[in-house]
Amino acid sequence: MKTLPEAEIDGLPPANLSLQRNTATGRRRLLLFDIDGTLMTSGGAGEAALVHAMKTRFGVEEDFSGVVLAGSTDARIARTLLEKHGLATTAENLAALMDSYLHSLAERMGSHSGRIMPGMIPVLDAIKAHPDAVLALLTGNLVRGAEIKLRHYGVWDYFEFGAFADDHHDRNELGKFASARAAEIHGESFPADRIFVIGDTPKDIECGRAIGAMTVAIATGDYSRDELAACRPDFLFDDFSDTEAVLDVLLPGRLPDFL
Repeated sequence: MKTLPEAEIDGLPPANLSLQRNTATGRRRLLLFDIDGTLMTSGGAGEAALVHAMKTRFGVEEDFSGVVLAGSTDARIARTLLEKHGLATTAENLAALMDSYLHSLAERMGSHSGRIMPGMIPVLDAIKAHPDAVLALLTGNLVRGAEIKLRHYGVWDYFEFGAFADDHHDRNELGKFASARAAEIHGESFPADRIFVIGDTPKDIECGRAIGAMTVAIATGDYSRDELAACRPDFLFDDFSDTEAVLDVLLPGRLPDFL
């Protein structure tokens, strides 16, 4: 397993001893996956759809200068783009932009060279088959956008439910929606040490920490391993190619209880 290089995490000893925080052995876990840069890449389809939406709806050319896309919610991005061009951030304008974006996204997915990230399918298969693992999404995508992207690559049906940009524009609020839905669907609460947030950006790590969850960073997106390591996630992988190492972290009962 790719662990953080000689870094103390939350006051615990370095490197592999960070596994001491993993105390959920033998109990159900809620595993919350980001989409873009984590599960898959759209090969630029999302960005192209936003450019098209801004042009067709508002007649402006968008180059994303000064706009951070990675880790942001679609709702936040839409507001930022309108503000950047001096357009009113009314509910009507926001809805028009997002409707145009989603329509364009559905049309463009097949013409861009996107892909599922390395090792992701075997990991999803193993999690889905495990009786004590609940597989869900925590993403900045709108739910319609998430479905368009994941259905295109055949992985939408792996996930029971999710928390999306429809729920809140602030990514750090989405964990609350995910955990509440998990409790409603499964009839039990998931304590923080049984919730794992998996993502490729510092904002995913921050989002997990906002609810006290375990954070699993994966360097398959726009941020390097070193950049993610500086954010001190609980676990850090280059990618999910080493299926057994990933499952040792994510699935209950695969790691010894150190306590």
